[in-house]
Amino acid sequence: MLNKFLPNEHVDNVFDIRPEELKAKGIKGIITDLDNTLVAWDVKEATPEIVQWFKVMNEHGIKVTITSNNKQERVRVFSQPLDTSFIYSARKPLSYAFKKAQKQMELKKGEIVVVGDQLLTDVLGGNFAGFHTILVVPIVETDGFFTRFNRKIERRILKWMRRKGKITWEE
Repeated sequence: MLNKFLPNEHVDNVFDIRPEELKAKGIKGIITDLDNTLVAWDVKEATPEIVQWFKVMNEHGIKVTITSNNKQERVRVFSQPLDTSFIYSARKPLSYAFKKAQKQMELKKGEIVVVGDQLLTDVLGGNFAGFHTILVVPIVETDGFFTRFNRKIERRILKWMRRKGKITWEE
């Protein structure tokens, strides 16, 4: 069961996810988390770097859908200026939002990666839904109330994975 928390890949940040590498693997879409994946959880709008990342993905024909457990207003305010689709109140790790994003993008499972900063929501949900998962390092060390609780559980899971030799990166 704990293997469902194991991401397929680990990167420092979304900027390490390059469209050329995705396309070489047959990837045409990204389902990405918002808070602490694209920007800090308390930042309302996309940074210039994130705007550029979305632009580059679009230029390479890679569709991006933001899927967040956050409320509609938060996700809408962030997503609309980027002209990207979004799903709010996703209830990750449940697979409904992942499947909805896949349907919106009109892509096959093997053509989509799930990107996020949390094992308990993004990676677990993406794995349960059958997608390739990429874990990113959280942008900031602070979190909202519920996420702080999740991080404590994640630290224990990561410690177990390191002990078993399933991961090699450091926190």
